Amino acid sequence: MSLSNLYLLLADAVLFSHILVVIFVVIGLVLIFVGFAAGWQWVRNPWFRIAHLVCIAVVVAQAWAGVVCPLTTLEMWLRKQGGGEVYSGSFITHWMQALLYYDAPAWVFTAAYTGFGALVLASWFLVRPRFRDRR
Repeated sequence: MSLSNLYLLLADAVLFSHILVVIFVVIGLVLIFVGFAAGWQWVRNPWFRIAHLVCIAVVVAQAWAGVVCPLTTLEMWLRKQGGGEVYSGSFITHWMQALLYYDAPAWVFTAAYTGFGALVLASWFLVRPRFRDRR
């Protein structure tokens, strides 16, 4: 495998990881509310809830600061190092990128991320995590 192909493969891996983070944040919130209604105790797990809250908090903070996601920056750098364009020609990459990247003004994303972050924060009060007493 050539070095340029390795860079492009790593770029695809970063893109895939980025999609997994997005799925975790979006589906995680849905599962919190569905799990509450269904009586699933795992949706109150503090490690899950803290990880979920931290993920969306980072996204909201980046949006408010006007900072591009480090995963996006890394992916584009890897593609450039591999000699590829910002979009490479593989089928999987095309559809994964279509899921993540939309063409809209930055304020739209900031508002959407902030609104979603507010929902995640509200879930902490509506479906409280269960922290065990360590006594």
